[in-house]
Amino acid sequence: MAIVLENGRVLTPRGFEAAAVVVDGERITAVGPPEVNSGDQRIDLEGRYLLPGFIDTQVNGGGGMLFNATPTVEAIATIGAAHRRFGTTGFLPTLISDDLATVERAIVAVDAAIEQGVSGVLGIHIEGPFLAESRKGVHDSSKFRTLDEAALRLLTSARRGRTLVTLAPETTTDEMIGRLRAAGVTVAAGHTNATYERLRSALNAGLTGFTHLFNAMSPLTSRAPGAVGAALDDPDSWCGVIVDGRHIHPATLGIAFRAKRHDRFMLVTDAMPSVGMTDKTFTLQGRTIRVVDGVCVDEDGTLAGSDLDMIGAVRNAVAITGLDLAAAVGMASAAPAAFLGLSADHGAIATGLRANLVVADQTLQVTETWIDGQRLVVTG
Repeated sequence: MAIVLENGRVLTPRGFEAAAVVVDGERITAVGPPEVNSGDQRIDLEGRYLLPGFIDTQVNGGGGMLFNATPTVEAIATIGAAHRRFGTTGFLPTLISDDLATVERAIVAVDAAIEQGVSGVLGIHIEGPFLAESRKGVHDSSKFRTLDEAALRLLTSARRGRTLVTLAPETTTDEMIGRLRAAGVTVAAGHTNATYERLRSALNAGLTGFTHLFNAMSPLTSRAPGAVGAALDDPDSWCGVIVDGRHIHPATLGIAFRAKRHDRFMLVTDAMPSVGMTDKTFTLQGRTIRVVDGVCVDEDGTLAGSDLDMIGAVRNAVAITGLDLAAAVGMASAAPAAFLGLSADHGAIATGLRANLVVADQTLQVTETWIDGQRLVVTG
């Protein structure tokens, strides 16, 4: 049964339009003038925004669940449901540095979740354990290891969805990066103290992204551009940014957005189990993490992911940096879709694409989401 969404402010690849959107099954079948569209059911959006569904490439947890602690289909479903209420219609459950047995369990769980049709799961993000101890952040450095043949086989073993691996390029070789890329794995640099020159070499070998730009990486300085300099200097790679007002200073974000095309930045949450919960305390690999002033910190005050959701990241990008809404939403939808190679199906409101949509009011509060044509009205 076709459904017509009408009387909304629709963000298409051309910008905001007074268009109607027709959904039939899992896909968008028409976008155009309201008077030319018809269907079996009509939904009046009453002037609200109709936005492409958000894609979050870095989701450690939500709804009280931490993927590292419980790498299961049930946990993935709970995490996805928690984030869906905030506009996330596609996500990568993210496993931070752990032993390879846990990595294997996580890959198997994501494969099963996709096979079973868990809403929104697009693949897996394996963040470590191939990282630099000097930039470990909250990661447990006792889990760090070399990217050897056994690890390579594991990282390329997923049967469904996309695999994103975050590594420190100085801990491996260009050959390994190239082999990961040739196997269909998306490779990003993160938790790295690599030089600009090492990053340039890794980019040439197949690295295409930077995980939480500025955080846990070698900085841009006068004679050593570092990982940050390599990221901003390279026109084609994608940069994830955590826009919660604490991970990156607003002025730093503004400089970054002026240095590189907006469609090469992705809003990410780096979210923890506290998202969607009133209880803002949880355990991460034996450490107690608390949310203080909206930020997750361990006992020593080290940042430990975030309590951020995607619509919050969009609001912050507009309020903190002065981005227009269309650009901010693009960073939450079209950019991550392109990064993952999913633009043919995801990331925009256009005919033929999957009906993954966000409806938001004038204050940018989510009122409903659609995943593959299935509607959820957000209440409370």
